[in-house]
Amino acid sequence: MAAGYLTTHVLDTARGVPAAGIRIALYRVSGNSHSKIAEAETNVDGRTDAPILPEGKMKQGQYELIFFCGEYLDRHKLTTDEVKFLDQVPIRFGITDEEAHYHVPLLLSPYGYSTYRGS
Repeated sequence: MAAGYLTTHVLDTARGVPAAGIRIALYRVSGNSHSKIAEAETNVDGRTDAPILPEGKMKQGQYELIFFCGEYLDRHKLTTDEVKFLDQVPIRFGITDEEAHYHVPLLLSPYGYSTYRGS
């Protein structure tokens, strides 16, 4: 029986490149309670160096990835507003199969984002 795991990456769609240096926090969500279970930063490929939730740690339930994008957008001069339209981007999702690979990427621009369940 294989152990599932969770990966993510960030692509900067405004510049057409992987987004390096974005801090990501992973929370387990239960009702109104959030418990931080992992934190990582994207590398030059816009990915974390290892799965943000490694094999054997995945449990069924609700999770939330929070991408701290504001500093990245500032660093690359993608926003000039004092108050950023996007600063922290939360993505809440459910895991039903503890033996599967879940991949939750973020496609980021200064004024919008999208995600999907990848492979």
